[in-house]
Amino acid sequence: MQYTNLGRTGLKVSRLCLGTMNFGPKTDEPTSHAIMDRAHEHGINFFDTADVYGWDGTGWTERIIGDWFEQGGERREKTIIATKVYNPMKGSKVEGAQEWPNRKGLSARWIKEACEDSLRRLKTDYIDLYQMHHIDRSVPTDEILEAFELLHKQGKVIYFGSSNFGGWHIARFNERAEARHMTGLVTEQSIYHLLNRNIELEVVPAAEHYGLGIITWGPLGGGLLAGKPEGEGRRTEGWYAEAR
Repeated sequence: MQYTNLGRTGLKVSRLCLGTMNFGPKTDEPTSHAIMDRAHEHGINFFDTADVYGWDGTGWTERIIGDWFEQGGERREKTIIATKVYNPMKGSKVEGAQEWPNRKGLSARWIKEACEDSLRRLKTDYIDLYQMHHIDRSVPTDEILEAFELLHKQGKVIYFGSSNFGGWHIARFNERAEARHMTGLVTEQSIYHLLNRNIELEVVPAAEHYGLGIITWGPLGGGLLAGKPEGEGRRTEGWYAEAR
């Protein structure tokens, strides 16, 4: 396995990152654990998840990863874990619980609460990379930066990143961070594959300028580029069909 620095940091991560979005609803817990063990066997030390993964509003995927960490064998120590905050979560862990307006977005209150929830589900003391899942235009940039900086000072988060940001958003956050003597963003996670190269226009140049690492998601175009035969789950309708 090849390793590289995470953006402009000194943290070493594998060139391949294990995405866990399907852990839970499409991949049961034993299989998910086996996948993570196999990833370690092949030198993959970088795992990406999100509080919303599992899509039930209770952090299902994070809990699966936390149970895997709890098995020991230096699973947590060998893993660089990245998770995300932004999407709506339910008001409690009770099935069917109502979503509340402050359990989403990037307010300082929700960033703090969501981080604490993720730490409990992941059964860890800290998150290596905490990412904003989307931009939240309703919250001042400084409020978001201060919330992240507080988590960093408390030792709960090591580095911060973004996901689905535009080049302007990256510039705004890192210019404000530099002005306030903060670390700022160290990564941006964007969709990128042969049929969607939009990030090459502004996001990649911004990332290069500010020293961000690029984490790409959807490299196979949601399965279209996987080469599956027709009728076996390959996406060949809608704009996918036009792209062919």
